[in-house]
Order: sequence, then C-alpha cells, then structure tokens
Amino acid sequence: MEPSLKLQTALRASLLDDPAVIALVGADSIRAGSTRPDKMPCIILADPQTINLGRSSGGAYLTRVYIDVHIWALEDGADMARQIGGAVTTALWDSPLPVQDINEYTRPSFKYIRDPDPEKAYAHGIGTVEAVVRWLP
Repeated sequence: MEPSLKLQTALRASLLDDPAVIALVGADSIRAGSTRPDKMPCIILADPQTINLGRSSGGAYLTRVYIDVHIWALEDGADMARQIGGAVTTALWDSPLPVQDINEYTRPSFKYIRDPDPEKAYAHGIGTVEAVVRWLP
C-alpha cells in the first residue's frame, strides 16, 4: 500500500478507536480529504507529503510521510478545538502502525487559529504527524 495511504488509514483507525476523541467528534466527522469542513466539529486528515529516503532490508522502501490533521470547531470555538486537539494528541501518542511498518514516528503538535470575524465563533487547529514508513510496492 502507498505509504501515505498506509499512515492515513492507521491514523484514522486510531482516532475512531479512541473513546475520548469520539466523545468530542462523531465518527462520521473524522475523515480524509479536503480541508474545508462540511460538519463541525470535525477532524480532517489531509495534505499528505512524501519524501522517499531509500531502501530497507528485505526489499522494502523507506518513505518519510507528513500528514496534516485539521480540527474544526464551532461550539465554544477555540476551547473546543483545543479539547479535541488534546484528545487527538493522546490518541496518536504512540505510532498507529505496527512496529514492522515504521522506522520513526513524531507525535502531533498543534497550532490553533481563531476566525478574526467576531460574528463567527469557529476555530481551526492544524497539526502534523510525521513518520518514516517501511513499505513494499
């Protein structure tokens, strides 16, 4: 499986399996794709970037993968976005990939942005997960 899809699938599964995340964001609002929110609150895995590093033992390839984790919240704006970010960080504290599929993993860290329009109460959190994924073509 292509390495960014492999990591993205594992990240989503970890988020869906975490009760604290699901308590804040419904399962149908945790998805991959466009960063434009269609429901709030939501978590969107997007903008994968891959950097091919070389080969590993057994003919495997090594690719550094970055995936952005976007959090959108409307109710309680910035506070809710930070609560969701905390739950996501805990859910993704350890690598979601099995040890045989990963060489390195960096936990997500987030930046939060509040809409400058006082009429709107939504907030946007942006984090990045980085991993060196071992995969076979």
